[in-house]
Amino acid sequence: MAATLTATSAATGLDDAVLFENRDWILSEDGLEHRATGYFIARGSLGAKRPDGYWDWPLHLSEKAWCGVRSFREAFLAALQAFGIAPDSKLTLSFALGFGTRLPAPETEGFVPLADLVRLAPPPRRRAAAARAPRALALGA
Repeated sequence: MAATLTATSAATGLDDAVLFENRDWILSEDGLEHRATGYFIARGSLGAKRPDGYWDWPLHLSEKAWCGVRSFREAFLAALQAFGIAPDSKLTLSFALGFGTRLPAPETEGFVPLADLVRLAPPPRRRAAAARAPRALALGA
């Protein structure tokens, strides 16, 4: 199903009028709801950010196995636009950190979690200092 952006009608008086929908998400005046699970993000919390400036929802939902990045990103951006919340550069980084980066791999639908790409190197081994023969001190020669 193609995504649609629908204007709310004041004449209907419905609080749950659909502002946007795609295959997985429905946006209403109250917030964003996942169709299959009923997971709900309240309108007032859509712009939530962590103290470091990264956006909460892309990072949080990347942990959910049922959340598809493409449909969520589309719906989340529509919600920000509908409610006048300005995206910033940390939004793109939040999606990249949470959901990964696009790589050509059919089994991953083009996305690989960043944690699968970044591996911490083990700390370098410390070499034991070579044992040296004690130096003789020349005294009063």
